[in-house]
Amino acid sequence: MTKFIAIIPARYASTRFPGKPLAILGGKPVIQRVYEQVTCVLDNAYIATDDQRIYDTVMGFKGKAIMTRPDHQSGTDRIEEAIEKIGGDFDVVVNIQGDEPFIQQNQIEALCACFKDPDTQIATLGKPFSTMEAAENPNSPKIVVDNHGYAMYFSRSVIPFVRGADKSEWLNKYPFLKHLGIYAYRNEVLHEITQLPQSSLEKAESLEQLRWLQNGYRIKVSVTDVETIGIDTPEDLQKAEEFLRRIK
Repeated sequence: MTKFIAIIPARYASTRFPGKPLAILGGKPVIQRVYEQVTCVLDNAYIATDDQRIYDTVMGFKGKAIMTRPDHQSGTDRIEEAIEKIGGDFDVVVNIQGDEPFIQQNQIEALCACFKDPDTQIATLGKPFSTMEAAENPNSPKIVVDNHGYAMYFSRSVIPFVRGADKSEWLNKYPFLKHLGIYAYRNEVLHEITQLPQSSLEKAESLEQLRWLQNGYRIKVSVTDVETIGIDTPEDLQKAEEFLRRIK
């Protein structure tokens, strides 16, 4: 039986929203809401942080946390350090962003289900775009997948280009897929990819997953219809409060 562990990286020093994990959403810190959503599915879950305030907050709500170095270049590197410190014989590491308080149980389950396929090295989620305007946003990376559900490429540009059709018709011609930045990795693959240097495609698009693709790793994509509401700015927090009131 495959053994899963979830790691939730959480930094205090965010450029657009300092202290974001500790911002209060519906009476609870954002990081607590993420942790509670994840532990509905996976018993083994840790918050990996480089900040004592976040660590103390997690301990305060009886969660599990681990301190990591402050100099990591990416969340993936922070997760690798956390796994080394935690130990254990876990097969798959699930990476849930610390600013995703509305991650759904079925999304986490779909991500884990990808590893029923022994060829899956890394898994992630995609969601069909509902408007062309949303698809044109460079902050929403697009995924192109092959016929077996594996990622062929990720881009901030709108891909593919639909030739011979007005852009207003593109969504009817091709199912453009938005990438949701939630990952899972086989433990040994996580260790390997954190040893890789930055790749030329990664530098060009500023998308870490292109480093993995460019080095030959396969990324399975599970498609979800549920839109997550990430929190990058104080304005996003206000929208999240409104959303929380609507679903109560």
